[in-house]
Amino acid sequence: MNYTLQTLMHERTRYAAGVGAVAFSAMLMALQFGLMLGLFTITSTPIDRTDDRNVWIGSKDVQSVDLGRPIPLSHIGRIGERPGVAPPEPFIGMFASFEKPDGGTDLCFLLGSNLENDSAGAADVLTPTLRKALTEPYSIVMDESDMKRMGLTKVDQTAKINGKEVRLVGSVQGLKSLAAPWVLCSVPTARDIATAVLPADNVTYLIARCESAARAESLARELKAEYPEMTAVTADKFSLNSRLYWLFRTKAGVAIGYAALLGLAVGAVVTAQTLYAATMASAREYATLFALGIPRYRVYISVLLQAFWVGIVGILLAYPAVLGLAWVAEQAGAKVLLRWEVLAGAGGITLMTALFAGLIALRSVRTIEPMSLLR
Repeated sequence: MNYTLQTLMHERTRYAAGVGAVAFSAMLMALQFGLMLGLFTITSTPIDRTDDRNVWIGSKDVQSVDLGRPIPLSHIGRIGERPGVAPPEPFIGMFASFEKPDGGTDLCFLLGSNLENDSAGAADVLTPTLRKALTEPYSIVMDESDMKRMGLTKVDQTAKINGKEVRLVGSVQGLKSLAAPWVLCSVPTARDIATAVLPADNVTYLIARCESAARAESLARELKAEYPEMTAVTADKFSLNSRLYWLFRTKAGVAIGYAALLGLAVGAVVTAQTLYAATMASAREYATLFALGIPRYRVYISVLLQAFWVGIVGILLAYPAVLGLAWVAEQAGAKVLLRWEVLAGAGGITLMTALFAGLIALRSVRTIEPMSLLR
């Protein structure tokens, strides 16, 4: 192993292209999948910004938080009084038409919840002051990043949603949207705005907060067994379902994965070519070793070790580059979620690709014979 490292250091210019290709592959793969994960976390924002001990109860087979259909408010009686479960709260979430102050329309997504300090459905970005302001009829709050898009420049401006005049009473951060902006309001305001599509005494979801995550899982199982015609799912599961739905619905995951695989393929080809060229450049040295009686398997191991260390060095160089580029992307407004699973997966796949390139280069070693020294 020491000999292999010394060889790489001594011939570093020869192996530089391979190391660079490996680093590029690992960096591209980690950034692509980190960007994909960051992008699709936005689709589950209404769930993630509430208590993770919640159980979301909605219409049958709801696949994403933005696809809920009206259910009777009387379903509260189905939950009843159960140990470790707080009384369910109504929640309204649905698309609506937003008429901008300066003309033009766009889609928005209403998030109507109770506004008490201990409310299970209110987003955690709402301060006590904003919660109080939202108790006023037809008052709304949205993320700062969406205000310009919706034609709003300051608090107290008015607009119309589904033909009803609303007033912006504040803004928040951390509630970015992927498609239609999230619009926070109270349940009565959301009900009045959506009266044309939401029947009286109906809501989109009921949210039941449990004493623990374990109790939430057991409650979801109980309700699904008792009432199979409605959805009952924990916050974590509902959040994951929403992300997966958007991932496969938009095919963005396929596109991002394809781009990452292209980067991996380019890295593999360049690494294989680099190792092949380096191996052939050392053909006379290998022939000498064979002539001295060195077993071939030891030379084969040396070539594979070279591929291994090329992969390791490339991955180590890629790591700080990934962190730096992710920071740049976040400054530009794109969220890159670099979970350890993403970094470990990208590194592992890239290392296997480097070893595969080493196996390709190994084919050239098998053709080397001691007789080549006489040529």
